Amino acid sequence: GATILGRQGILDAYRTGKGSVKMRAVAEIEESRGATRIVVTEFPYQTSVEVVEKKIADLVHARDLDGISRTQNDSAGRQARLVIELKRDANANVVLNNLYKHTPMQTSFGVNVVALVDGVPRTLALAQCISHYVDHQIEVITRRSEYRLGKARDRAHIVEGLLKAIDMLDAVIATIRASDDRPAARESLMAEPFSFSEDQAIHILDMTLGRLTRLGRSELEEEMTKLRQTIAELEAILGDPFKLRAVITEEMTEIKTKYANPRRTRITHDPGEMGVEDLIEDEELVVTMTRAGYIKAVQGASFRTQGRGGRGVQGARLKEEDLVAQLVHTSAHAYLLLFSNRGRVYRLRAHEVPMKERTARGTAVVNLLPLAPDETIQAIVATRDFDSGGFLTFATKGGQVKKTAFTEYDKSRREGFIAIALRDGDELVRVVATSGDDDVVMVSRNGSGIRFSENDVRPMGRDAAGVRGMRLRSGDEVVSLDVVRSDADVLIVTDAGYGKRTKTDHFGTQGRGGQGVRAIKLTAVRGRVVSAFMAGLDDEILLVSTGGVVIRTAVREIAAQGRDATGVRLMSLDAGHAVAAVAAVAAEDDDESAES
Repeated sequence: GATILGRQGILDAYRTGKGSVKMRAVAEIEESRGATRIVVTEFPYQTSVEVVEKKIADLVHARDLDGISRTQNDSAGRQARLVIELKRDANANVVLNNLYKHTPMQTSFGVNVVALVDGVPRTLALAQCISHYVDHQIEVITRRSEYRLGKARDRAHIVEGLLKAIDMLDAVIATIRASDDRPAARESLMAEPFSFSEDQAIHILDMTLGRLTRLGRSELEEEMTKLRQTIAELEAILGDPFKLRAVITEEMTEIKTKYANPRRTRITHDPGEMGVEDLIEDEELVVTMTRAGYIKAVQGASFRTQGRGGRGVQGARLKEEDLVAQLVHTSAHAYLLLFSNRGRVYRLRAHEVPMKERTARGTAVVNLLPLAPDETIQAIVATRDFDSGGFLTFATKGGQVKKTAFTEYDKSRREGFIAIALRDGDELVRVVATSGDDDVVMVSRNGSGIRFSENDVRPMGRDAAGVRGMRLRSGDEVVSLDVVRSDADVLIVTDAGYGKRTKTDHFGTQGRGGQGVRAIKLTAVRGRVVSAFMAGLDDEILLVSTGGVVIRTAVREIAAQGRDATGVRLMSLDAGHAVAAVAAVAAEDDDESAES
């Protein structure tokens, strides 16, 4: 039973004599009374329910296979049935794909057609195999027919002698009785008037007197007729190649009729090699990176929504000199583009970032990326696919902006590649995805903001340096760049834990390169701007302190204020701590996660 995935392995075997036939068990996902289970009813050739059940048990015991609570062998007679009970939080499709990946529920049968041809082992394609088999059958039928013809002729010769002996039976018996011994009797039967051949004479002498006297002419004549018919048929087969091949066809058809049965294994399309995405659930993740270069992925559900101004939960146990610098809300199957301070970009899949507990420190990013000794990751962009019509817009600390087609970054070079050419002393601050016709807002650390059209920045290559986006006063630097959305406000957060929402129409569109306008009024207590981005009323944000404390707050709870306002308290900080990073968590993402 079971299924064969694709025809390529079969075609390879038929064309070359070698091929790999991929086989997969037949399994269904069943849900009843709130429980989910996988029921396997057909297994690949050369495996069994017991083998698969033991392999599953070993993988579960070694913790290499998650989501399975127990297995049960319900096989009866010739009907195989393996029931795999799943845990409540398990993704059935992911578990099933892992079963195909790691157990004999999916195997490959190696076809290697080797046969002796003229005494020499050879690998044969299907056409050669059939040709040599037909040649072999011709030889077999020829030798068999020659052997049967010889036997029939010998028997016909004996029957001919017996018919002759019946006509002079009394004289034959008298001659045998009158002979002194067996050789004398044989010589007498071979002489006149009998003239039997030696074989005929020996056969007659081998018969007892009772058998000799009971010989019936009718039976012998009937046998002689059949023998002559058989001899004629065998001579025709040996004398006509077409009749010989007809015998092969007839005999092969008889074998087919007697033994053929319907194919149980179905040939289906091959979905292709399972990517790692098939084995990993596309769950909500929060990816964080510290300033010291430690990165980790945490399940999004680990952070519950709290009210504005709360204390938050412990997000990471960090050393005093370390702090969280990057935080991205994404999903396991997304791509992460990691942009370094030196203007290079590296690519990872989100699931490649090691999963850690909420309070774990993480893994050094140098273990995942080939970073130079003085290179650090400054920005992370998550994307499900690389939008062919979109752009990535860059902002540097010195106020430079650059726009490059998103497709320019759809490369998976292990060593990374140039994302933007930086001027001496400048660093990359922010990278956002844009459509080509968006307005963007840049905000500086000292609270200035400027809004300008993306059309003011012409598209450039990956290795371009960009143009001036914002003219900065002495001691100031850009901290943020984001795309203006009609359904969102500009959310500004300071390192002292204060923040506010400001309507986008408070920022008038002007040409790029200006000093902008005041975005937030800052005081010694309010601190300096640490983050600014667009946020909708239904969104939530994650704030992370330099001590590793994380709080998740609804944007709706943050007061909407004008550009000159100082904001409200968003997070209560311990002495000596400051807000290190802020990231948006879209409400619709939560809905999708709940549905999945």
